Amino acid sequence: MKYGLIGEHLKHSFSKAIHEQIGDYVYEILEIEPHNVEAFMKKKDFCGINVTIPYKETVIPYLDYIDDSAKKIGAVNTVVNRDGKLYGYNTDYSGMRALVMRIGLEIKNKKVLIIGTGGTSKTATAVVSDLGAKEIIYVSNISVEGALTYEEVYQNHRDVEIIFNTSPVGMYPKNEHSPIDLERFPSLEGVLDVVYNPIRTKLVQKAKSLGLKSEGGLYMLGAQAVYAYQHFTGTPVSVELCDKVFKNVLSEKENIVLIGMPSSGKTTIGTILAEKTGKTLVDTDKVIVENAGCDIPTIFKSQGESKFRMLETEAIKEVSKQNGIIIATGGGAILKKENVDYLKQNGTLYFLDRDLSLLLPTEDRPLSSDKEAIEKRYNERYPIYCQVADVKVNGNLTANEVAELILKELEK
Repeated sequence: MKYGLIGEHLKHSFSKAIHEQIGDYVYEILEIEPHNVEAFMKKKDFCGINVTIPYKETVIPYLDYIDDSAKKIGAVNTVVNRDGKLYGYNTDYSGMRALVMRIGLEIKNKKVLIIGTGGTSKTATAVVSDLGAKEIIYVSNISVEGALTYEEVYQNHRDVEIIFNTSPVGMYPKNEHSPIDLERFPSLEGVLDVVYNPIRTKLVQKAKSLGLKSEGGLYMLGAQAVYAYQHFTGTPVSVELCDKVFKNVLSEKENIVLIGMPSSGKTTIGTILAEKTGKTLVDTDKVIVENAGCDIPTIFKSQGESKFRMLETEAIKEVSKQNGIIIATGGGAILKKENVDYLKQNGTLYFLDRDLSLLLPTEDRPLSSDKEAIEKRYNERYPIYCQVADVKVNGNLTANEVAELILKELEK
């Protein structure tokens, strides 16, 4: 390959989509087993590569030159082949620093906790050190010299002000995990997570719910790719390009999630949006039926609403792990916070706000089978729709008009 990414497990990677919108080159994703890294590096059959877990330190012995920041960090994520000589750089540093600047997180004179002790933790150390951190401590779930246990951190370091997660905890497909309990740190001001898939990890979601400055790793990923492109091609880059790349990748990878009452048009509008955007429409009710092997009225009749809600959560958890799709949810999907959290990890929630007078009974929805039932559900759910929605859309228009409103929101 000429340009690409090497690592051990890369099915979750967004790098191809990012690089191919920045540079005029084909960017490949190559999974390499540990015992094959030496042969790959010695063959030098590439122009430029990015390197990710677990090879950011492994590649160093094969390089002819390492820039100062990569030396300081002890990890390389970008390698350029110039006339048979391999040059190593660390653009994770530039990307991570750009992420800190993006959310306006003040590091100077702050106590910083870094989760993880791998190559990325060394990058975080260099960034926060250069930005003037007062104290840096490390935590790991395995015994590593210089790292504390979680129990030690909870007992003796409750005054931590900034947390950096450089571990893979919370990364796809184990989206439901979080590396640390943020509520144990009353002085906490900000949280950064290098994980970018899901877009908003459970850790980032919790930080935002606590009113903390926080961000996942997608912006960092885009920024480090921009700086890698600069090394690959010698083309100067800018913060504006980093912002543009982030916006484009977010638009491509983020899910459009439609919420609202039964008969508010979620599936119809989702179908129109799928045609206009090229994204796949997934209806969670259809997933429930496929998984259960019977229709929804039968589930209610034979097993009750509680069983249906359990199946609904399983379906939402499953589909929410995907990127770049349109999700049409059932009317009651937002009743469980767990469902909302799953949907928001990779999606923006659009509430189709349709007047009660326009909502029609539907026989295939046991809780909305007549006007009285719809009115009861509407009164129960309307405040919740408004609370959890990221965007409220006028649902009283035609399906095509509502779809256009959502498309305009996406362009912002």
